[in-house]
Amino acid sequence: MSLILTEEQEMLQDAANGFLAENAPVAAFREVRDSKNPDGFCRDLWKEMANMGWAGIIVEEEFGGSEFGYVGAGVLAEQMGRNLTASPFFSTSVLGATAVQRYGTAKQKEQHLGSICDGSTLFALAVDEGPRHRPEHIEFAATPHGNGYKLSGAKTFVADGHVADKLIIAARTSGDANDPSGITLFLVDANAAEIERTHTPMIDSRSAANIKVDGLEVTGDDILGEVDGGYEALEGILSAGRAVLGAEMSGSSQQAFSITTDYLKEREQFGQKIGSFQGLQHRAAHLATEIEMTKSAVLKSLQLLDDDFESASATCSMAKAKSGMTAQLSTQEAIQMHGGIGVTDEYDVGLYFKRVHVAQQMFGDAGFHADRLAKRSGY
Repeated sequence: MSLILTEEQEMLQDAANGFLAENAPVAAFREVRDSKNPDGFCRDLWKEMANMGWAGIIVEEEFGGSEFGYVGAGVLAEQMGRNLTASPFFSTSVLGATAVQRYGTAKQKEQHLGSICDGSTLFALAVDEGPRHRPEHIEFAATPHGNGYKLSGAKTFVADGHVADKLIIAARTSGDANDPSGITLFLVDANAAEIERTHTPMIDSRSAANIKVDGLEVTGDDILGEVDGGYEALEGILSAGRAVLGAEMSGSSQQAFSITTDYLKEREQFGQKIGSFQGLQHRAAHLATEIEMTKSAVLKSLQLLDDDFESASATCSMAKAKSGMTAQLSTQEAIQMHGGIGVTDEYDVGLYFKRVHVAQQMFGDAGFHADRLAKRSGY
């Protein structure tokens, strides 16, 4: 498949660009941050996004979704990355919708997909249990109890976990802590009395939560996918998340680069525009090529998710790694080429630097994915 957007996808891109530039620019993100909004995003904006069909972007039409696929989700995420738009789009419309649509029962789909599409229910994925992303390392316990299980354990760095209505929890039903088999996914009510959520603001001014669960009783109706076979489902959900995070970071890279090249054309030193200095031109040209390669890698991963979901894992890892490295390079160069003012809050480039630093760590940084791909290749 050609690495270009279709006419419909380009129309979605134009619509998203116009809507976010008007309703959710960086100034709106600053307002949410400075007002110390406990949600970490504007609920009115999220409602507007849902009304436009964005909340159900990957959900099938029969459940009220737009059915635009993962390329459509990536198109929206890229524009959100350009504008630093804070919303539960990633946790709910990508992770939550993927989990329920691909691995849920008919009853679970009927119960939850409609409320995802209308923006009324927020989801969060609880996977990691330590400071680093290790999806196969699960100690969170699901012990047999009556006709179901009791859940007990702790999760860290749960994006939007502080506001979620539903939690998707990876728990161990058999095997040892590092065994990919023996993992089961549970879909539970986030407001259950047995769940304690601690709000944890991050350096990018977004929000996550640390979660502790003590003896939460669940039944077979709460299981997503197969008992002991949840790792395959988890990998699918994470692959979708990695590709869409890659799209967001690609958008942030592009915008940071655009801000920087504009500055190079305006700033004067020694009586001439600093963009005329060959050293800075070389650095800008190198960054431009990295951004273009990243866009291609991300689009390929999104296309593969739509066309052959089960085989997309390695490509999504590659896209996540590449987009993370490029985003870090783009924002670092932006700060350096701006000079000292680049680290001040007055200039937006510092905000992009903070956001991509968090995004590239989420679901594995470049080192994690390089190691993962090497192991897949037998090294």
